Formats: sequence, C-alpha cells, structure tokens
Amino acid sequence: MSVKHGSFRPSDLLAQFKQIGIGTRKHIRAAELLDNTMEVIREMVYTHTMAQPKHTELLSMEDVETLLEATGCLAEIKRPECKRVCLSERYRTIPGHCNNRQNPLLGAANTPYARWLPPAYEDFHGTPRGWNPQHTYSNFTLPPVRVVSQEVLYTQNEKISLDTSLSHLLVEWGQWIDHDLSLTPQSPSTASFRTGADCTRTCSKDTPCFPIQIPLMDPRRGVQSCMPFFRSAPGCVDASVVCRHREQLNAITAFVDASMVYGSSEELARSLRNLSSPFGLLTHNQLHSDQGLAYLPYLPRTHTQLDPCAPREGSNTGKNTTSMGNLTFCFLAGDSRANEHLGMIALHTLFLREHNRIARELHMLNPHWSPDTLYQEARKILGAVHQILTWDHYLPHVLGHRAYAELMPPYRDYDPEVDPSITNGFSTAAFRFAHVTVQPIVNRLGPKYQLNPKHPPLPLHHSLFASWRVVEEGGIDPVLRGMLLSPAKLQAPEQMMVEELTERLFQANGGLPLDLGALNLQRGRDHGLPGYGAWREFCGLSVPGNESDLIEILGSVGLVRKLLALYGTVWNIDVWVGAISERPLSGGRVGPLLSCLIAKQFRALRDGDRFWWEREGVFSTAQRCSLRTVSLSRIICDNTHICLVPSDPFVRTLHPDKLLPCTHANITHLNLSAWKEPETDPVCGSIPRLTVGFSVLCDSAVLYQCPSGYLLHGATNITCNPKTRLWTPNPPICQDIDECLSGPVCPPNLLCHNTPGSFICTESTTLSASSIVAAVTTVIGGVAVMALIVSFYKGLFIRKGTISRACCKQKH
Repeated sequence: MSVKHGSFRPSDLLAQFKQIGIGTRKHIRAAELLDNTMEVIREMVYTHTMAQPKHTELLSMEDVETLLEATGCLAEIKRPECKRVCLSERYRTIPGHCNNRQNPLLGAANTPYARWLPPAYEDFHGTPRGWNPQHTYSNFTLPPVRVVSQEVLYTQNEKISLDTSLSHLLVEWGQWIDHDLSLTPQSPSTASFRTGADCTRTCSKDTPCFPIQIPLMDPRRGVQSCMPFFRSAPGCVDASVVCRHREQLNAITAFVDASMVYGSSEELARSLRNLSSPFGLLTHNQLHSDQGLAYLPYLPRTHTQLDPCAPREGSNTGKNTTSMGNLTFCFLAGDSRANEHLGMIALHTLFLREHNRIARELHMLNPHWSPDTLYQEARKILGAVHQILTWDHYLPHVLGHRAYAELMPPYRDYDPEVDPSITNGFSTAAFRFAHVTVQPIVNRLGPKYQLNPKHPPLPLHHSLFASWRVVEEGGIDPVLRGMLLSPAKLQAPEQMMVEELTERLFQANGGLPLDLGALNLQRGRDHGLPGYGAWREFCGLSVPGNESDLIEILGSVGLVRKLLALYGTVWNIDVWVGAISERPLSGGRVGPLLSCLIAKQFRALRDGDRFWWEREGVFSTAQRCSLRTVSLSRIICDNTHICLVPSDPFVRTLHPDKLLPCTHANITHLNLSAWKEPETDPVCGSIPRLTVGFSVLCDSAVLYQCPSGYLLHGATNITCNPKTRLWTPNPPICQDIDECLSGPVCPPNLLCHNTPGSFICTESTTLSASSIVAAVTTVIGGVAVMALIVSFYKGLFIRKGTISRACCKQKH
C-alpha cells in the first residue's frame, strides 16, 4: 500500500511550498514580535489620545533601539564582519553576506526587499490595500481580487493560443531563475495574533489572516465564502524604518548564484553535500536512480504522517512504496519549492547532476584539490553558467533583442554603489509575468519525442507536488523532452491565465483549490504595491488619462473596458494585471512597463554583484572564453539519456526531425581545461604538493589542508619570495592521528588498530593488507593510497591474517 496525500488542504501544500530554514524562522519571530509590539503601542496611544498619532509621537529613537534589542531584531540586522583572506575574494558566501564590502547585507538572505517606489498601504502602518472594502482610492474602491481573476484572467484550458516561437522550457527557466532570486515567506503563524482564529477557517481579516473573499455570484460561493491567505512575514528593519511602514522579507540570496541548487544558509548547504566524498559532490538519492543517473535525495518525514508528495488516492503506482521508512516522496534541494511541479523537479535534478559532473572533471584535472575546493569551484562555475544562460540566452527572448540592447548596455565593471537587492515590485509583480504563459497540460514524451503510454500527458494540477511520478514514471527525461518540444502559451487579452491555475491550483483531497491569479493580486496589495499608473510614471512612460489612451497602450477595447469598470482609474489597477495586459514589444513577450522593470532589476543584479562572471579577476581570460560557449542543450545531453536536442532550447522546435544529435558541433561542450592549475611558478619553480594532503593555488599563495584523520603540522600557506626565488616558509606535512591513543573509540569487546587516516575495530590482533587498503580508500577516496600504505608498513609490522567481523570507522 502506498503512502497517500491523505487530507492535505491546498493551504497545507502552499505552506509546504514555502518552507523556511531555522535562520529565517528566527528572523521572522523577531520581526513579528517587533511588529506586534509596535501595534500594541499604537493602540495604547490611540486609546488615550483619541486621535491617530503620528509615528514621530510614538517612540524616541532610544526607545526604538531598546525594542530592536529586546525583540531580537538588532541581532538580525547586525553588520556581519567580512573576511579579507584569499578564499573570500575567490568564492561568494552561501548566505550572500559581504558581496558588497561597504554594505555587507546588500543582496544577502533574510533581508527585506528593496523598494523603487514608496509603499501604498491602506494606512500609515502597513494595512494592505483592500483590507477595508469600503476604503476609496482616487474616489474608487478596489475590486475583490477573485472578481478580477474571474472577469479578466480566467481562460478555459481549451481556448488558448500557442506561442509560435518559444518553447515551454523558456517558461520553466523563468520560474527556475525566480527561485534563485526571491522567496517571500508567509507568516509561520497559522492563527490570528489577536483572537487565535485559524486562518485556514476564518473569513475575518486579522493579521496574519487576510482571506480572499469569494463574491456572491462566484461558482465557488456555494461551498466556501473565502479562500485562505496569509500575509507575508515582516522583516527586521533598522531604527529609522521601524515607525514608518511594513517591509517584507526575502529569505534567499538576491544574486544569480544558483542558490536553488546549493541553498542560502550554511546549514542547508551542508546538508546537501556528500561530506564523505573526496570529489566535493552533492548528495543524491540512495534508494532510487534514473537508469544509473542520480535523483535528488528524499526529505525526512516530519511530525505528520502525511506525505504531500506521495501518490494520490486512486493512483496506480505500479510499485510497492512501503519501503520509504522515515522518508517522504518530497525531494530535498537548495530551494523548498523544488517539489512544486514536475518541471522544477527536472531542473533541480539536472543541475544536481551537472554539479557532480563538473566536480568529478575538476578532480581529474586537479587531484590535489580538496573536497571543499572542488565543491566551491564547481559551485562557482555553475553560478556563472546560470548568469550566462539567463542574460545571454533567456532575457533577449523575453524583452526582445532591441529592448534588451537598449536597456542592458554592455558590462563595464562591478559598482559598489549599485544595490543588487531584489525589489518588492519585481518579485511581487513584474517577474510573475510568466504565469500567463503556462500551458494547462504537462507533456511527457518518449525517446523519439513521441507520446508514450507509460508516461502520458498530465493536466497541470496532476503534476503539482507529484514527485513520486519522476521516480515511478520514467525519470526526468520525458518531462524535459516535453518542455523542449512543447510551445509556451501565448499571452493574449482574452486568454490570460488557464483555469488549471485559477480553479485547480494545489487541488487535493480535503480542500478546495486555490487561485493563482487572485493570490498574485492579493500578495501585491499585502505588500503595498502602488497601482499601475504610478509604475508607468516611474518608468518614464505615458500614464493613460482616459479610456482611449489605455486602449492605445493595451490594444484591446474589451480588456480596457473590463479593467476600468472594475477599477475606475488606471491609478488603481493592480500593477501585475496592468503590466501583463500590455502589448509585447517587438520580438519580446512583455510590454514596455515589464521591460523597464525586469531590465532594471537584472541590470542591478549584474552591476552590483562583486562575483559577476565577466568581472576581471573572478575568472581568468581563458576561463571566460570557455564559459561563453555554455549551452543548456549540452547540459541536458551530459546529464540525461536524451540524445536529440535543439540548438536553442528556448526556441520552439516544430518537429523532432529539426532536433540535433548531442554529437553535433552546435551543441558545444564546456571545456574545463582552463581550470587546470599550473604545476610551476614562473619565479619559484615547482609548486610544493603534499604526499598526503591537499593544496590549492590562490593568487600568489599555496594553501594547504589535510584530509580527515590527519593533523597539519607547519604553515597553512606558503608564498613565493621573488628575492630568494624560494617558497617560504617550508611546506607543512599532514601527520596521521592515532585515534587508538586518544581514548576509547571502539566498543569494549573490540581492539583498536590505527590505520592511515582512520582506525579499525576488530576482535583479532591481526590485520590483512586488504583491510587496510579498504579503510584508507574509504577515508580519502583513493588519493595517494599506496604511498600511505608504504609509510604505514615502515612503522608497523603486521602479521598476515584475516579480520574477524572488522568494523571500519571514518572520522568526519
């Protein structure tokens, strides 16, 4: 019998979708405590003064500082210390700290979103727009978001047009990169702060509950009056902002650094690594493989026995899934949204494999590199690959080549004055444009890009949180083939968002589905995003003053009349729905406003990133030349069983006959030979290596590290002295630690035998040579095994014999 979804509600799946780490939870707890404390103070002042106080009358700056310290926010916004050592210049930190040395929190995880425009809340303190349905803006009330979704966005699955130029992989890549840039955690509290009411069951507005009201004429009204919605969690801010307005938190790094592969916290990054591997690999699934290729590891089961990613009731899995034990079918990855749908799982799996492929190849080039160096170098390369694929391959298709050239001038250099932080308007509105280009069907195709009865096409909602399908229905290859050959949905005025997203989002047993369009609009109001007119003005675009002006911009009389009937004025139109309604620029898929906002954000991400791949010193000239040849099709070829790919996977391929074999010259390899370290220095000659141990050349220094089970004696690094033409000081040595002398390491009934880098517990006083080899190989992965064994035998005579129930121990 399979483990089933059980009674998971859509809101439960949404919470699973936005899981956050320990560091983010700690930050949110402090921010919510500060936010609630400020609200209580305001109420007390209001009650006693009978007038709404201004923020300047509430607290002195000294009082605010005291509150920040008492709630824990002061520690969360404390400026981190930035190391000034060679490796800190070579590799970015996992949480993104110290990218900007003058302002080390810029772009880091667990920092508030930046703003291009001041927030437009319903009141001074951060109440969302639309909280009070009678509140007017420019003399008009705001329409309920579900009404906008039903009247403007809703499109039947069968009534869509297909993009003639672009593949569905372009749509998936947009979401993939979005998950590299921003994650807005919702409040972890599931009940009202004031009343304790369950936010999933109440239709009353009381933070963090901000339910989406279901209109009287809505088809859903007969079964529900509202749709659960949690406000986004606040972020800790400095004393100058506490009394002003609410800011939301970005839980991950802003930079395009492949954080969805590696994580944005040290704890998560470490849990994703295979720490016993000598090659710097990411860990992979130990229960299943994709015809010999790795899957992502499974997440452990939490306190609940329900598995959100398991087969649904009635699914015919064809396999026994009772062997999962304490694991779920959900995959563990650098981003908690990995399991959202099959496309995300496929890309996460693809780049797990690509990291491990690169790391292994780097080990072949530089066998003296430590596992840490191999991991960091592969991570650095993969980050650069994502930057190139996004800026050079993806964005020109989205913006159009002309707009891209105008809005994204050639790279000059890193500018520490540029803030690379993700802005609220970009994350909450602009980069959600691709939601209206999603197909309602997930096509899965066989080896010849033909339909295969073993893995047929799926309605989109059947691919959400369906991780089990990857393992049991053909792996990631059918999903990738489907994305490569399927076209994107074309955005059109009367064909906005498919009903799979507005009527069936997170559809599961035990609850009614959510509506992505309504969620997007409600989120924008929750975050205080100004209306469409303000954003047009911000970008230097004309602000339509009447119906005819808006028709000129949007190109659809029917759409304009719907919008004005709902909102009354362009200043009130929610920016997301206004922006996606604009006619696309030539050769692109977004209009002038989205082009402005998307290009502005990506330019800041490029110019404000100290580790941008084109910056002098980040990579060598030869390495940059190699990186320019990067190809997403090549990555697919190298990490799947797929043999036919398009030259540009973002362009629609009309027929499988137009695909190229992976051996074709246009499917270029990433040549890593430029990463081979030199063996000699032009001044001091041969670079000293260790017989046992690792080394890496960093600028003019050689850095040394010992494997587990060894202690470094001597200097941790040496440099070339140009005067003496000698390396100084002398290189260190790695000396084996005798664990048997350090205390009881074996059970009382077993004897301890020291081995190079490890030890063995046995019942016998004799050891075999094969046991020693096995122990050493386990610890250091075969690096200099024979040299270690020779040195071991010089100091110890061991009689030939066999080991009885030997137990090899690793030290990690």
